Amino acid sequence: MNSTNEREGFSERLQQALKNAHYSPDSPTRLAREFNIRFEGRPITVHAARKWLVGEAIPTQEKLRMIAQWLGVPADWLRFGGDAGAANGDGGNASARFESADVKLIADLQRLDEHHRQLAREFIRMLVRMNHQK
Repeated sequence: MNSTNEREGFSERLQQALKNAHYSPDSPTRLAREFNIRFEGRPITVHAARKWLVGEAIPTQEKLRMIAQWLGVPADWLRFGGDAGAANGDGGNASARFESADVKLIADLQRLDEHHRQLAREFIRMLVRMNHQK
């Protein structure tokens, strides 16, 4: 695949992942803001986010992994395409794949303030422990 097609394919998958997580695929400003909130490295500009959305550029691997984690999609799918729900035979991280309802839940969790996010995490851990004790 040539680099233009790779960038366009990435752009389409990024837009789909944003839609599935209930973010607008049409707002580079929002993408840059949401990305910069989560990314510990150097922040991106709105111009960089726009280039990702319109298929003019692909983020670095580090940035791509963070976007995939944030949006609840496999990084390999976001970068290269293919079946996001298929089982990875190469030992890939199956827990990185979520139902769309799970992606929405994660997006909602990220919208909470830190105190409420911590309460939600503790509640989920408690439910997991209770489930394992059955």
